[in-house]
Amino acid sequence: MSIEDKIWQRIESFPAGQLFMAGDFDDLGSPEATRLSLFRLEKSGQIRRLARGIYARPEQHETLGEILPSVEAVAEAIAQRDKIRTLPTGSYALNALGLSTQVPLKIVLLTDGTPRLIRVGRTTIKFKKTTPKNLAAKGVISSLVIQALKEIGNGLVREDEVERVIELLKKEKESDLRHDIRLAPVWIQKIMKKALVNDKAEFSHTGK
Repeated sequence: MSIEDKIWQRIESFPAGQLFMAGDFDDLGSPEATRLSLFRLEKSGQIRRLARGIYARPEQHETLGEILPSVEAVAEAIAQRDKIRTLPTGSYALNALGLSTQVPLKIVLLTDGTPRLIRVGRTTIKFKKTTPKNLAAKGVISSLVIQALKEIGNGLVREDEVERVIELLKKEKESDLRHDIRLAPVWIQKIMKKALVNDKAEFSHTGK
């Protein structure tokens, strides 16, 4: 059995639509042989190349046709592969929290890794180098909230948006929320503190 056949046999064992990487086949042959095999499988239409070294076997839907993993899944796969931290920002953060229904065609992720721009279909993923402080938040929701509110801007947050943010933050682990509040600008701290059930802690206003 050729390396290409072995790689395809393994790919067929993956659920349709699952992401996989060139490194998943290191045990089957040399990196060059793997790269060539994946190139041939892509050319034959059996797999799709979504980004450098990241592929998927398309899932076929009766009505929608070919379905591929989301851009978010690709971004997460890149972060895991390169062992970097990332944080959604801008319109991507707004969309993730349900504060905007607009699906961004340009996703910006703050990272401690190498800055780069990756195109996935019509969407681009920009990995933007940032300081350790911006990646220090512990809570998934609270870190998104800080970035989303920064995108909206001080004095421009509507009351319904404040209410939405507070309801989401109430689902955050309180110790993580208290930690993350200290990392936010002062005006965002005031909004986030409204989500605390029992606010007796003192917070240092170190935000910008």
